[in-house]
Amino acid sequence: MSLPELVRGELGDEDPVARVHLGGDDELFVTPTRTLIYRAEGLLSDESIEEIPHDAERVAVSESRRKAKFTLEYGLDGDHSFSVPRGSLDEVLHPVLAGVLSAAGITEPGETVERTFRFSELTLVVTSARIVKHIGAAVWDDDYEEFHYDDVTDLTFEEGSVATTLVLTVDGRQERFKAPSDSARAIKERLTNALVAHYDVGSLEEFRALSAATEGEDEADDPVDRTDFGGGPDPLSADPDPVDTDSGTREEPLADDERADRGTAVDAGAGESTGAVGAAGTAAATEGHGEADAVETVGSDAERVGADEGDGFGDTGFEPAEPTDDLAEEVAALRTLVERQGEQLERQTELIEQLIEELRCGR
Repeated sequence: MSLPELVRGELGDEDPVARVHLGGDDELFVTPTRTLIYRAEGLLSDESIEEIPHDAERVAVSESRRKAKFTLEYGLDGDHSFSVPRGSLDEVLHPVLAGVLSAAGITEPGETVERTFRFSELTLVVTSARIVKHIGAAVWDDDYEEFHYDDVTDLTFEEGSVATTLVLTVDGRQERFKAPSDSARAIKERLTNALVAHYDVGSLEEFRALSAATEGEDEADDPVDRTDFGGGPDPLSADPDPVDTDSGTREEPLADDERADRGTAVDAGAGESTGAVGAAGTAAATEGHGEADAVETVGSDAERVGADEGDGFGDTGFEPAEPTDDLAEEVAALRTLVERQGEQLERQTELIEQLIEELRCGR
């Protein structure tokens, strides 16, 4: 996939090791020494690129409903912040934090950062050679711990309904990490695979057998009794997410008495109309036994009454308007106007959607 010209010019001889799509044409590129954020031309800004060096002393992340904000602090040199869509947080955090750990000398050349996990105030970074733990509001700073796989002798898991505890045995002492149960499977698989790959064994059971054999050799060489004083405190207490409850509203039904009154009124009106028509018909029939001229007169009156009832105007003296050519032209003009307004609304909708997309990209 080709790179934007502005990005190619900024990269120089470096090659990006990670590329994250941020929505629209915006992208994030990570090199071993820095992170580049490319913003395409849009409604709110021109085409631009930001450079964030990886030699930071602290990395903090904050979240809002739509955005995630990264802040890299450089001590006396100040800090640098950038925003990305909240849905891209984990995808961006992993390569950026891997670059920071490499710049700080925590990971060595050729060491692969397998996965980054963030649980409340606990951050775990699983690499191909070690696991890095940080506890605190920041994702990473100088107050961190690392456990090299060369010093690990056992790995077990304590299942719970809310959280799963990972128990890592390092140099005879236990390190315990609590992770939410919905993320426990991912971290168990990632950490287990990294550990067995480091020791070049096929399973966790083979790793335990290898560790037991190594410990037996060490005890034979060193008969000094070693006392285990137990594990340390749990670094994280995962709480289940609170459950939100929604309340509904109930529409009051129409009172039965009111329905009954309306039905009675409708029936009464229909009865009066029927009685009037019946009386008119009886009078016409009686006069019909007289002269033929009276019959014709009654017939004409009945036709006129029927016409009045059909057009809805009755004896008001108003006649219904007949359609004219002018009316047809007005309707056609209104139709054209409505179609033009519809096209303008579609264009405005497209602009609003583009504006919303740019805002979600962190602009």
